[in-house]
Order: sequence, then C-alpha cells, then structure tokens
Amino acid sequence: MTPQADAILELFRATGAYLNGHFRLTSGLHSPEYLQCALVLQYPRHAEELGGLLASELRRLTPEPVGLVVSPALGGLIIGHEVARALGARFIFTERDENKKMTLRRGFAVTPGEAALVVEDVVTTGGSTRDVVEVLRATGARPLAAGSIVDRSGGQADVGVPRVALMTLRVLAYDPAQCTLCVQGVPMVKPGSRPG
Repeated sequence: MTPQADAILELFRATGAYLNGHFRLTSGLHSPEYLQCALVLQYPRHAEELGGLLASELRRLTPEPVGLVVSPALGGLIIGHEVARALGARFIFTERDENKKMTLRRGFAVTPGEAALVVEDVVTTGGSTRDVVEVLRATGARPLAAGSIVDRSGGQADVGVPRVALMTLRVLAYDPAQCTLCVQGVPMVKPGSRPG
C-alpha cells in the first residue's frame, strides 16, 4: 500500500467510483462493494496522476529499464497507457478471443527477451493479470512485474510476478453458492467490462 492510499480512496468516493450493493465480479465472485475505476479514469488529470504514481511504484519494484507496458482489455487500457506514458514506454494490450483465451491481436507483437510490465486497474483474484503474464512468456518476452490501482485481495492474489498496488483493500467476495446477498434477495449488478 502506498502513502497516497487514503487520498486515492477519497478520490474514488468523490467521483462516485466506490459503489455499495450486490455485484458480480469479473472473477465470477459476488461482492457487496465495487470499485469502478472507469469513473475515476474518465478524468484525464486523475488518470495521469494515478499513472504517474503507479509508474513510480513499479520503478521501485523493477529498477531495470522497461520499454513495454501491457494491459488486459478493457479495464486496464487507460491506466496502462498512462503508466507507459510516465515511463516513456510503448503500450499494447491483450484481449480475450472467442474461446475466452487471452491473446495479442491487432498486429501487436513483442520481441523475445523484451522486458515488460503488466498493468491493470483492479486485481481481485489476479486471473486477468496472470493471463497477460502467461501470454508474454509464451511470446518470449520477460514480464518483470505487475501493478494495479487497486488490489481487492488484501495482497493475496498471485499473478506470477512481483506486483504492487496503489491501494490494497480486503473486500468481501463470496462464491456465488454461498453469497449472503443472494440469500437475502438483493438484486445483483454486473458492472465490469466483460459481459455475463
């Protein structure tokens, strides 16, 4: 957790990005809280500031120069681009194909041995970030570290490389079969970038 975590949490609240209710997360888990980074990142000044802060944290984690930042679409696009800008690096992104497998598309390519960072908006289980790390390794790149604005796992998510977050929270997440909100009949919302 960074020294700026309290200010970042307040930024989420001020922009309406810290939501309470019953949410189905991208991971499939259910939660009473949701951090909608898009509501913060819709303001370029906030995106630039958070990208600069995350770039600084990633520099501390990996002092080796990095020329490539990669994010999973859709959630990681804005913050990944801003981190790349702050680092003076190239930015590309991965997408899921029709079989939901993470892949490089749109003519993006990496060079074998190229040092890369993976940047995401929010980590809950770390699945999307880990998928990007695996895509990079499969292409011969060297994913050195990962970063996110928010870590909802309380620091527990394993993404296959060292990682840092600007704000680490321990947010409740339930297996759908044991979700107390479902039992109570609270209507569920799926606010993320991936359908259903």
